[in-house]
Amino acid sequence: MALLQEWREVAYSQEADKKQLQKFWSEYFLKEKGVYEQLLTNPDEVVTGTVKELAEKYDLSVQTMTGFLDGINDSLKEQNPIEEMTEDTVVNLGFDKELLYKNMVDAKADWLYNLPMWDEIFDEETKKNLYREAKKMNTIVKGKKIGRNDPCPCGSGKKYKYCCGR
Repeated sequence: MALLQEWREVAYSQEADKKQLQKFWSEYFLKEKGVYEQLLTNPDEVVTGTVKELAEKYDLSVQTMTGFLDGINDSLKEQNPIEEMTEDTVVNLGFDKELLYKNMVDAKADWLYNLPMWDEIFDEETKKNLYREAKKMNTIVKGKKIGRNDPCPCGSGKKYKYCCGR
C-alpha cells in the first residue's frame, strides 16, 4: 500500500476514537512546527533525500513525514509524486516562500504563519499583503440577485418570472 494512503487512513479515520484522533493531530502539529522552524531558518536551501532519510533527519516516523510531505506539496516549486511515494522515493522540499505563507494562512495554521522565522524572510508589510491575498483567495462574490419582475438575464426581453425563473 502506498505511504500516502496509509497516512490518510490513520489521519482521517472515521473509526478512531475522537480523543485519540485529537491527540494524534496535536502531536503531529508539534512535529510539523519543528520541521518548519528548521526549514524556515534557511529558506533558500532546497532539502532533498528519500522519504526515509528526511524522516530520520527531522526525527519523524516515515508516516509522519508522509503527512508533512502531503501538507507542503502544494507550496513546492516542483511537486513530489506523493500518490505513489515509497520510503525510497527521492523528494525535495524546495518551497515557494510566498505560496507557503499564503497556504499556511489559508489552512488557518496560525502556529505556522506566526513563526518568528517569517520575520527574517518578509517585512511586516509583505506579511500583511500576503495574509490579505490568502484571505481573498477563498472569498466568494455573489452576483446581484435577480428580482422576479426584472428583465431576464438571458436577453429574451421577457420578465424573469416568465422566462428562466420558472
